[in-house]
Amino acid sequence: MVHQLEKPEKVGDNGYIKGPEEETLLPDTKESLSGFFNDTNADTESSKDISKIPLEDIELQLPPEDTTCGIGCIRGKFLQKLATKNSYVVLYGILGFVFASTYSYMNGIITTLEKRFKIPSTNTGIIMVGSDITTLVAGLLLNYYGGRGHRPRWIGFGIFTVVVYCLMNALCHMIYGPGEDALDLTKEFGGHYNASVTALFIEAENRKSLCQREEVTEDCSTEVGNFAPQLILFGANVIEGIGGSLYYTLGVSYMDDNIPRSKSPIFVSVSFFLRMLGPVIGYTLASVCLTIFISPTLTPTVTLKDPRWIGAWWLGWLFIAASLAIFGFLITLFPKTLPKAAVRQAVAEKNRKAAGKDVKDKKEEMPTSLKDMMITMKRLMKNKALTCNNFASVFFVMGYMAYWVFMPKYIEIIFRQSASFSSFITGVVTLLCAGIGILGSGVYISKVKPSARSLAAWNVFIGVISALGVFVYGLIGCPVNDSQAAMITSGQMETTLCNQDCHCDFVKYSPVCSPDGRTFISPCHAGCSDYNELSNGTKVYSNCSCVPRLPSNLTDTQDTLKDSDDAWVLTEGICPVDCSNKFIIFMVVFSIVKLAGSSGRTTNFLISLRCVDDADKTIAMAIGIVLLSIFAFLPSPILFGHIFDTACLVWGKTCSGSGNCWLYDADKLRHLFNFTAFGFICIGCMFDVGLWYYVKGLKIFEEEEEEEVELKIPPHRA
Repeated sequence: MVHQLEKPEKVGDNGYIKGPEEETLLPDTKESLSGFFNDTNADTESSKDISKIPLEDIELQLPPEDTTCGIGCIRGKFLQKLATKNSYVVLYGILGFVFASTYSYMNGIITTLEKRFKIPSTNTGIIMVGSDITTLVAGLLLNYYGGRGHRPRWIGFGIFTVVVYCLMNALCHMIYGPGEDALDLTKEFGGHYNASVTALFIEAENRKSLCQREEVTEDCSTEVGNFAPQLILFGANVIEGIGGSLYYTLGVSYMDDNIPRSKSPIFVSVSFFLRMLGPVIGYTLASVCLTIFISPTLTPTVTLKDPRWIGAWWLGWLFIAASLAIFGFLITLFPKTLPKAAVRQAVAEKNRKAAGKDVKDKKEEMPTSLKDMMITMKRLMKNKALTCNNFASVFFVMGYMAYWVFMPKYIEIIFRQSASFSSFITGVVTLLCAGIGILGSGVYISKVKPSARSLAAWNVFIGVISALGVFVYGLIGCPVNDSQAAMITSGQMETTLCNQDCHCDFVKYSPVCSPDGRTFISPCHAGCSDYNELSNGTKVYSNCSCVPRLPSNLTDTQDTLKDSDDAWVLTEGICPVDCSNKFIIFMVVFSIVKLAGSSGRTTNFLISLRCVDDADKTIAMAIGIVLLSIFAFLPSPILFGHIFDTACLVWGKTCSGSGNCWLYDADKLRHLFNFTAFGFICIGCMFDVGLWYYVKGLKIFEEEEEEEVELKIPPHRA
């Protein structure tokens, strides 16, 4: 039904009708609606009988307290000015921005945390999956009740569980302190700064990668720190899982219900984009905190370069917790329904009644209960459009997640780039292309208002583009130079006659390059017994038994060594390969795939919400998250991690057996990794075709939104 208002005119002394260009609010409800409609113009034949609708006949479906900002006695005039969609979207985006930083902050401090509490890596993995356990066990139940209740307050509750998570992490430091090892390195507890001692520790650390003529065994002590901090950290992650699911499902569904459908895509895109910036802050905060000594009030006797240094890993949690507490409290102040949304619902209900579409067309909502929850889930599982969309998302995420998790490592191995550069270029391209794709698609959809089938067809198109892009990934790679290929095929990457007395079994992977283009796993494997650090901080290695002594081929670099001899100097890192052109091509294709894929996030969101009843939005989104957790988020890293392992040529050694992989078969990895992802994405495209078929006739945008009506009324009388 389409109703267009005439020019804005005053309605008594309490308010006036105005156009969509002004931002207004509705603090009072029924009393403020007096004189809302004096006249309406009918645009369709079915609306001729309701061309005039008096405001006094329109009543809001909600009590006043559900449409006013505040909680309890905190309901002032100023708060009512914030009860707008713009205020909510900005606050929700900032909240997601801070919330997302918790994950990257934990990743940034995890090694320091393990060092402080002597946590084995296996236990760290168990601790980190605590939030996934909560999502799987309680996610549906929490989202069902939250979706039927006061959503902003449920979101606030979820955010405060994340605050508890942050404080519980910091609590480990408050209870157990910096630890005896750290205290012994402070002046206040008897430690003395001794440059020579520090230098000895650094020297010993550096010499671990050199050839050791006397056998040196790995430190195989199984010392594990106090188990109590590990339990606290695991419990914190279990609690955090509550906030993760509630923030996304309830927040997005509330946004969609309280914003005109024509504007929903752009607002959701903005909130998604703000959330993407969170990891940048998390990693930055981690790097800053780790430069501060674990106990800031004490004076350390060691420097950052000393391997014994432990940074203030706990400090960032307090900052994040304080930020989340502030923004989490603010979001609880939003009303159950925004005032303008309440007006639109009341007008739409009145229009339906006047047009003869009475409550018989509206499904009667059952009371909130477990029985109703099961009925709702059964109904949603029979929804063919929703099922196709969910399984398309599962298979796309199965394929895409390999690149989300392993892309820096993939670039490092396939294109011979450094770890730092690989992480940097991946982060920059991802942020730039994903930002453009998400924001651009949101703006376009809001302006053009395509049909459901057009959106689904776009999903099929970008799925095909992504699949082709991933297939091209499998064809682009750097060749192995002849010297390196000969070493791999002859098995000279590990123990040979020239290094058999060096005891390199437990040496960590630290590749070095010889002037003749051969890459060795470590200086030890090259038989190097000495090193020097240059003024720019890089190291060069000498006295290498596996490198022919050719005095005539000495490089300029050797002139910088303190004790020159006739050894051939080896440099840090893998031997460079001229692969710049292929790397540029790869990054161009990667950017196109990333840009195309990110443009589909908004379309998926719209279809998943429009193909279900309004009351089922939250539980439908929760079902999608649970399916992704079970079939994508958990198995995808395991599967593609196994693919990396199958392509390994040389394994490191630890006390318990094999350690991490030192060298990969790049061609085998490139083919297995990309073509497996290609298969998952192709299956996702098939489900998207099914989605395109089943969304025929689905309305994404309502016709009556062509001319939006908004109401302005004086502030609430507190």
